Amino acid sequence: MFREDIENREYKVLGKYATKAKETKGRSVYETPCSIRTEFQRDRDRIVHSKAFRRLMHKTQVFLAPEKDHFRTRLTHTIEVSQIARTIARALSLNEDLTEAIAMGHDIGHTPFGHNGETFLNEIHPGGFKHNEQSLRVVQILESKNGKRGMNLTAEVCDGILNHTGKVKPMTLEGQIVKISDRIAYINHDIDDAIRSSVITLDDLPRECIEGLGKTHGQRIDTLVKDIIKNSFEKPEISMSEENLCLMNCLRNFMFGNVYHNSRVKKDEDLEEIRNMIQSLYQYFFDNPKMLPQEMQEMISEFGIPEVVKDYIAGMTDRYAINAYNDLFRKTGR
Repeated sequence: MFREDIENREYKVLGKYATKAKETKGRSVYETPCSIRTEFQRDRDRIVHSKAFRRLMHKTQVFLAPEKDHFRTRLTHTIEVSQIARTIARALSLNEDLTEAIAMGHDIGHTPFGHNGETFLNEIHPGGFKHNEQSLRVVQILESKNGKRGMNLTAEVCDGILNHTGKVKPMTLEGQIVKISDRIAYINHDIDDAIRSSVITLDDLPRECIEGLGKTHGQRIDTLVKDIIKNSFEKPEISMSEENLCLMNCLRNFMFGNVYHNSRVKKDEDLEEIRNMIQSLYQYFFDNPKMLPQEMQEMISEFGIPEVVKDYIAGMTDRYAINAYNDLFRKTGR
């Protein structure tokens, strides 16, 4: 099936509030359309085949340097968000290709060491740091191919990536789906990982949440997904019932109080070591910009040293950051 056939079929099978590929707001730089794929399919493929996407497999989700094989990484989190979001989009007759593209790119600019890395980079970088803004910067500027800067994605995908977190509502229902799917995914898979690691037990979870949403990881996601579908069907926005939204937020608050800030998950000394690592690397490359990779040095005249150093640090995987720090400070005795 060719692109035009797919575009025409969308008008027959997608709902009236769905974003049609043929009606995209387009790219910053015009490109000749693909004969087979729609614009949103092309965006998804560009993200999945990017270097920045591959690096997510070596970036922390919650647990720092986990010793077991089954803890989530930033990549597996991304895949789970995509699966949840596509399920909702399909049930609501919305555009799955756009939904998947946004989901695959939403965390592509995340730092090493999860949200702790984000916090520590935010502390030292003059302009601050937010991973959603960095994700947009990755797809628009930092990820290059064949000498061209950025992925040149459609406006709808860029908007969904930027606004997957924060107070601004994405312009498309597909973007709104990813925003709520991100929260559903991380709350529930972080509970799963926390129980697996014995940081908490099932009995520790708020009873009203378990009774209302479900006892297992799958049951809770199933309840929330079906609730969103029920409350959003043939409506111009994505929403959840007040009852289940309260229960989900209750679980989120529980996780912040009992897992995300739990010393068994992240010991104070480990966090201080990561802060020192991130900020020492930032300061070193700020003071020694000629030690940056050549392609990063070439961007300094346009963006300035602080911005380029921030980009370099944010793009590191956990293990790359550790190895760079060891090479620069421990082996040299700095």
